[in-house]
Amino acid sequence: MGYVCPVCSDPQADASHLANHLAFTAMLGDDDHEAWLDDNVPNWSSMGESELASVIEDGAESAAFPQVFEDTAGALGENEEPAEERSGALFDDEHDHGHSHGHDHDHDHDSASPTPTVDTSGQLDAEAAEILEEAREMTKELLDDDENA
Repeated sequence: MGYVCPVCSDPQADASHLANHLAFTAMLGDDDHEAWLDDNVPNWSSMGESELASVIEDGAESAAFPQVFEDTAGALGENEEPAEERSGALFDDEHDHGHSHGHDHDHDHDSASPTPTVDTSGQLDAEAAEILEEAREMTKELLDDDENA
C-alpha cells in the first residue's frame, strides 16, 4: 500500500515519500508539482517533512502497488533504523542520530561556519552554472532568514 502522486501518478511508499517527492520535484523546477503544492498547501516551503506529509496524506489517493518498496522489504541493507527515522533525515535540524553515515572524511556540521564551499574547479556548462548560482542565492537567503529569526 502506498500513495499516488497527484501530479504525475508516480507511486510513493508512504506519506513521507510523497511529501519528499512533491517538494523536491517542485524545488528542482517542475512547475506542475510546485503549482499543485501552492494550490493545496500554500505554506509548503516552510514546512518540515512530517508536517507536509500529514497535510498531504489527508487528501492523497492511496493505492496498492505490485512492487516492493525498499524500506518495506526488510533487511536489504545494513541500515537497521525504522523507516520513520530514515525518511525525515533531510528535513531534520539535528540529523546526527548516533550512527555513521558512511563518510570517510571530516566535515563540520557546526552552524558557526554558515558558508559551505563547493568544489567548482571543474568545467560547468551555462545551465549548470545558473543552477549553482541559484542554489547559492537560495542558501544565502535561508541563512539570512535563520540569522534574523
